[in-house]
Amino acid sequence: MIPRYSRPEMTRIWEPENKFQIWFEIEAHACDAMAELGVIPKEAAKTIWEKGGFDVDRIDEIERETKHDVIAFLTSVAEHVGPEARFLHQGMTSSDVLDTCLAVQLAQASDILLADLDKVLDVLKRRAYEHKDTVCIGRSHGIHAEPTTFGLKLAGHYAEFARNRKRLEEARAEVATCAISGAVGTFANIDPRVEEYVAEKLGLTVEPVSTQVIPRDRHAAFFATLAVIASSVERLAVEIRHLQRTEVREAEEFFSEGQKGSSAMPHKRNPVLTENLTGLARVVRSAVVPAMENVALWHERDISHSSVERMIGPDATVTLDFALMRLAGLMDKLLVYPDAMMMNLERLQGLVHSQRVLLGLTQRGMSREDAYQAVQRNAMDVWKGNAAFLNLLKSDRKIGEYLSNDDLEELFDLGYHTKQVDTIFARVFEN
Repeated sequence: MIPRYSRPEMTRIWEPENKFQIWFEIEAHACDAMAELGVIPKEAAKTIWEKGGFDVDRIDEIERETKHDVIAFLTSVAEHVGPEARFLHQGMTSSDVLDTCLAVQLAQASDILLADLDKVLDVLKRRAYEHKDTVCIGRSHGIHAEPTTFGLKLAGHYAEFARNRKRLEEARAEVATCAISGAVGTFANIDPRVEEYVAEKLGLTVEPVSTQVIPRDRHAAFFATLAVIASSVERLAVEIRHLQRTEVREAEEFFSEGQKGSSAMPHKRNPVLTENLTGLARVVRSAVVPAMENVALWHERDISHSSVERMIGPDATVTLDFALMRLAGLMDKLLVYPDAMMMNLERLQGLVHSQRVLLGLTQRGMSREDAYQAVQRNAMDVWKGNAAFLNLLKSDRKIGEYLSNDDLEELFDLGYHTKQVDTIFARVFEN
């Protein structure tokens, strides 16, 4: 988590002030619940809210001696509250505070990421409709395949990010659970109603069985979801990187006035943003394996997960937040070159219509094997630069037995390939 790839709203979630404030609210809400149950005096709970506070530097100072962050925090709060602080943390264990706090932080981070996804979806939808009818070549294995439209490409990415948004909503719900169950999770020293009260106040759900910690399969699923989103970011970034190659140049990142592409070559306009997004996606995905390994803790708990989550929690959410906002800005200003798209589409002199010719021949009675051989024979001559595909087909006697010149010209209509674009758009944007 470094400033270069961080946004303040997300980084604030992981700063000590926010963490300790959540800790305090967990403890104070628990005191309210215990006061209602008659476990502690109501005046004590009221005093804790009124006088409660903490000092980050003081907590750090105490922790250097105690080697225990929650005890250091409670000591700092007690210095503000006074004698009533003895009612804090009644029947609770450190994991009740730490795990419930992490759930709140991940929920807060999820809300920002969901808003980021909305921005990405908005710009993808707008640019998709803008280029709904901008014809370009579709590629498989990096080789020209058949015509599509640039808007249809973007509609596919929109649909993917819409799925990602749904995944994140589900992951947020799964990870946002509260555990106030005490040592080894038996509620021996604290009433389950305290947990229910704290969960409601913090916008969480109750963890059905906490073994002193919240089960880490929830967190593994959460970080896996972030990784899927990051992979979707990279897929779109890689598409733009390929389209920006000099030999293709169908689209490129906006190049601002005064921007420099290379320290050595003044002519360069490099895809630095999309390359950066590829790298950031790798960082987010790197959290997955540690999160998976956190699932298998010893017995009712150990703390092997703790150091991992102190790093991957901030790093993955902060990095993905930055990446999503960078992607939204990139796509908003993306330069698109329809003329270059058409020029590239025509580079193979009509070969992109080979499947339609194949189908036309079979529909007129030629066997599929013979039709494939006839079309491929002429296509290979085009690859060698001998002539345009349509001209070769027109001069092929065997093909002429089934398709007239007019028939062949009709099979080269670009509109045939884009006739279902509206149907696909309706599926993506209207359902």
